[in-house]
Amino acid sequence: MIIINKMGFSLTVLLLAAWACLADVTHSEEGMKRSVSASRSELLRPRRMVGGTLAPHVPWQAMVYIADSVLDGGFAGGALISDRWVLTAGRNLFVKKSRQDIQGKDPVIPKVYLGISQRAEADASKEVAVEKVVLHPGFQNQSDWDNNLALIQLKEPVVMSDKVTPIPLPERGQDLADTLRGSGVITGWGWGALLTPAASLKHLVLPLASHSDCKAEYEHIKLTPAVDDNMFCTGPSKFEENVCFGDAGGALVVTDAETGDIYAAGILSYDKSCNRYEYGVYMKISSYLPWIHSVVRGDTEKSSALRSDAMSKMYAWQL
Repeated sequence: MIIINKMGFSLTVLLLAAWACLADVTHSEEGMKRSVSASRSELLRPRRMVGGTLAPHVPWQAMVYIADSVLDGGFAGGALISDRWVLTAGRNLFVKKSRQDIQGKDPVIPKVYLGISQRAEADASKEVAVEKVVLHPGFQNQSDWDNNLALIQLKEPVVMSDKVTPIPLPERGQDLADTLRGSGVITGWGWGALLTPAASLKHLVLPLASHSDCKAEYEHIKLTPAVDDNMFCTGPSKFEENVCFGDAGGALVVTDAETGDIYAAGILSYDKSCNRYEYGVYMKISSYLPWIHSVVRGDTEKSSALRSDAMSKMYAWQL
């Protein structure tokens, strides 16, 4: 997972060049134009927790893989939410990520790996075959980031074990305002300070951030999310670390302070905050539960009408 220390580490020109190579960041994002410099002494300065903290085995974590190279689509995170469905960010399923490049194109069918904590474990023995992918119907309707969700259906049900177990979705009445310590945990194999993806799964404990502050930061920066009510944000960790490239699709998992229930509150959408911006931006899962449930049920266009018709007839027979 990408964890970058803001206070003790200045990025080198190498990072600027690497970012410029990324397919979905090459569209003249203002943040990329900032001049970045660092002296040799700054580069050698000790840094706290650079590269992140190793995660324990996380049984709901999925790797959604298109290619090793980010220029060829890269790999990212996902969350197992049932024995046959993985929830991820829609942009993860395209080689080039921008709305301009995606419009009219079908998503790539990725490889999906479950039950792994090391990138090296992403081999045939841990791969689960994919049946299909379902993008949210409003995916990128207006921008690169709106409705940035996709469901991946697996060909066969996953056998549950201590290595592979789904993460629950929010229940009715569960609210981010009621999470334990006002924070959540996210895991991933995203880029670290040395410009390479993590070899081992990393985790971060991140505080939930003010919606208004997050929205204000991004509203004047091109190619960043227009933070709406279907999104929420996290700030950097207490060590000034943050999510970064490759962490998208991972679930922010929280604990309900009253019940102790653990559930996925959001899917990381904007993973480019790194050390440039304060906030990571997530799709709020509670806003998308009707769509998620309809897809997992296998609803068709006629399903709602069929249910209504059956109910109407049964009530009519009681008259």
